[in-house]
Amino acid sequence: MNQFVLNLFDANHEQRIVGLTSFVGEDATGCFGIQANHARFMTTLVFGLARFRLDTKDWQYLALPGAVAYFNNNELTISTRHFLIDTDLERISSLLEQQLIAEEENLHATRESLHKMEQAILKRMLALNRKTGWQS
Repeated sequence: MNQFVLNLFDANHEQRIVGLTSFVGEDATGCFGIQANHARFMTTLVFGLARFRLDTKDWQYLALPGAVAYFNNNELTISTRHFLIDTDLERISSLLEQQLIAEEENLHATRESLHKMEQAILKRMLALNRKTGWQS
């Protein structure tokens, strides 16, 4: 059976997996599959689960918070902030859900922080405006 290579890169590490026979992912247009000798291909994967199969093994699941996928010369390269691989769908789904909740909490905290910074800047600008008498 024809095989290809999966290269995974995130902020902290990289992993090379040899012997893939199939990869299934999802982008903004929907689900798609890649097999060996696929034409050159590039897309952005959505937040969620992708899956791949090695020669004679069951599916392995790949949890991603979005990614860029590029297939060329029988190598699929995926670049993302973070990834998780597991053969147990329920376990990786739970981990992905926890990751999504944590990212949502971080996003909320970041937005709140930006809002506070914006308010502080506006107050400072108004104070400077009163002090200098500058008018727009």
